[in-house]
Amino acid sequence: MFVIIVYDVSVERLNEVRKLLKQYLNWVQNSAFEGEISEGRLEEVKIKLSEIIDKDKDSILVYKISNPKWIKKTSWGLEKNPINEII
Repeated sequence: MFVIIVYDVSVERLNEVRKLLKQYLNWVQNSAFEGEISEGRLEEVKIKLSEIIDKDKDSILVYKISNPKWIKKTSWGLEKNPINEII
């Protein structure tokens, strides 16, 4: 499945969250990742993130897209980390 993960976490946890997500997905914006991932690996990400974040202060949103052909991505301005191909 294709997912988009966006987050708003406290500064003291920011680098740890970003470092974890970079192991699984493509970094596309300061607080956004996207890419193909299996249900099992997504669950692994969820468990690891729950060990990092403060659930009373931090927010993580996960958008699951079952068919990435339905996504039309447009970038306005500078792309922080361009991805040449979305599968």
